[in-house]
Amino acid sequence: MSTGQLTRLVAALSTLDEGVDDAEWVDRIRALEELKAAAAAAQAQVTTQLVASQRAAQAAAGVAAADLGTGVAAQVGLAKRESPARARRYLGWAQILVGELPHTFTALRCGQTTEWRALLVARETGWLSAEHRAAVDAALGPRLAALGDRQVEAEAKRAAYRLDPHGYLARTRGKHADRRVSIRPAPDAMARLTGFLPVAQAVAAYANLQAHADSLISSGDPRGRGQIMADTLVQRLTGQTSAAAVPATINLVMSDHTLFNRRNPSSDGRPGDAQPGGDEPAHLHGYGPIPADLARRLVADAPAGTPIWLRRLYTHPDSGQLVAMDSQRRRFDHGLRTFLVLRDQTCRTPWCDAPIRHADHVVAAAAGGPTSADNGQGLCQACNHAKQAPGWSATPTPAGSGHQVVTTTTPTGHRYHSRAPDPPGTTPAHITAPAASLAEQRLRQLLLAA
Repeated sequence: MSTGQLTRLVAALSTLDEGVDDAEWVDRIRALEELKAAAAAAQAQVTTQLVASQRAAQAAAGVAAADLGTGVAAQVGLAKRESPARARRYLGWAQILVGELPHTFTALRCGQTTEWRALLVARETGWLSAEHRAAVDAALGPRLAALGDRQVEAEAKRAAYRLDPHGYLARTRGKHADRRVSIRPAPDAMARLTGFLPVAQAVAAYANLQAHADSLISSGDPRGRGQIMADTLVQRLTGQTSAAAVPATINLVMSDHTLFNRRNPSSDGRPGDAQPGGDEPAHLHGYGPIPADLARRLVADAPAGTPIWLRRLYTHPDSGQLVAMDSQRRRFDHGLRTFLVLRDQTCRTPWCDAPIRHADHVVAAAAGGPTSADNGQGLCQACNHAKQAPGWSATPTPAGSGHQVVTTTTPTGHRYHSRAPDPPGTTPAHITAPAASLAEQRLRQLLLAA
């Protein structure tokens, strides 16, 4: 089946007949589920074929054996519209599934199981020898149609442990190297600070926080146990006596209307009366959008003695995009690096939400690319390394255009466009809003590093 036929199949799914009874609706749900599974099997198969072809092309181009495959996962991620990190995991599991788990792959291709359950088998057997992996596949593959997600994971783990208990324990010990701390946004302007730790350390830390909370509660502390544990965690990590007195630097970007709770200007540039101002969300670096009132409170309620630095960032009068001065430096240092991080917010690769680690030249400095905001982008480490592989190129929009768009071309000739996010206070093109005066547009963005 050609790509054109696949495209027509996708289009045909939007024109299914609707005049059917409920039994037909149920039958269609099952048929579409089987179609998804078959499509997932086909996708895994073509992914492995792409990997083999790209590795062969790189070898022919003289790439060192240790570097073969560089950038392939990034291409897969762009095609699947997901992050490179997820694409790397998928690529590894897909190769195991297609090449070494024939019974599991057959169950997926016939629509008897889901893509996730098939990948679970690949994930949980990836550390086994080929012989042991084949044994698990032969025992588990024919049973997948009757098993749920947790059952598949448990059965695969159990079978793998029976075949190689020493290898299983060694794999568990190896996970210690993956310990880390991460932060993710949560509803209502909250966040989840997560520590991925060895189980003994995690249990000990949690038990210590519990014991401390119980001690304070018995002494009459009015806070709940969870509140005390959360406050104690912040205090011990920051070294402060109060969770509210944390002097760490945060980067908060908001418009001047949000900061001063000013009214929105009217269409002729004069102060408006119809709409209350200052309600445009701000952007907290490392978290995301936060309500305007919370942003103002982060500034107003800063502990006594905590410095608040106000830095003005100007926007383009036509596009509303952040603009900055060029630098004569070879590296993105100091203010220019900070500007790129705050403008781009996360890695600029499409569908990659990883934190920015590298300030990157879109056109390499060695190729004459300037060290400027127009030729700069924030990338995660993996994406920056991927674009160094043979066949990758990137170009920015012309300097001064207002909208910084980077066009990335992959070795297969596919092009992907990445535009810097709209800063707070900028109304998206599809939303109608009163036009601000030229002076207001030029002074719209204020960055608070408190």
